[in-house]
Amino acid sequence: MANQSEDIILYFQKLDRSFFMDELKEFAYMDEAIPIGYEQTISQPSLVLEMTLAIDLQPDVKVLEIGTGSGFQTALLAAFSNAVYTIERIADLHERAKERLNEAGFSNIHYKLDDGSTGWEEHAPYDRIMVTAAAAQVPNELVDQLAIGGKMIIPVGTPLLQELLLLEKDDNGEINETVLNEVRFVPLKGKYE
Repeated sequence: MANQSEDIILYFQKLDRSFFMDELKEFAYMDEAIPIGYEQTISQPSLVLEMTLAIDLQPDVKVLEIGTGSGFQTALLAAFSNAVYTIERIADLHERAKERLNEAGFSNIHYKLDDGSTGWEEHAPYDRIMVTAAAAQVPNELVDQLAIGGKMIIPVGTPLLQELLLLEKDDNGEINETVLNEVRFVPLKGKYE
């Protein structure tokens, strides 16, 4: 685990955030969320790293990502897991992220243009689920699609402030919840906004 964390941190430090931005590239070095259009943002790097480390990626895990956005978080997930299934509801962001990630050489990412709030049941269960938009409550569909022993990170709360939750599904299918941080994400559109 420690080695994986160290590897993630080293990879993250080399990952060029500006590669995932079309505009405002000059602000890529700043540790804050930057607009990427369509009322969406590329999350602040320190938070992306915190979430990536907290979800405990392993080489054999299958990850569901809700909110591809710029593809910045997707790249980190894909570099340290077996496969990533990522959903984005905005066509332009979906296409640009796919282009970037293909250009970066990733071949283990599966893309879907859709409302991600109800997950991607066709490929469930997932060992890890990363939600990069804020839900008013934890979507039942995502809990159902989380594998036994799986972990999900999701911001839950009001549009102004959310708790970043780590949900872990134990051997009995029960969910254990840990609050990691207070955050502010763009809203998860769809069934749970």
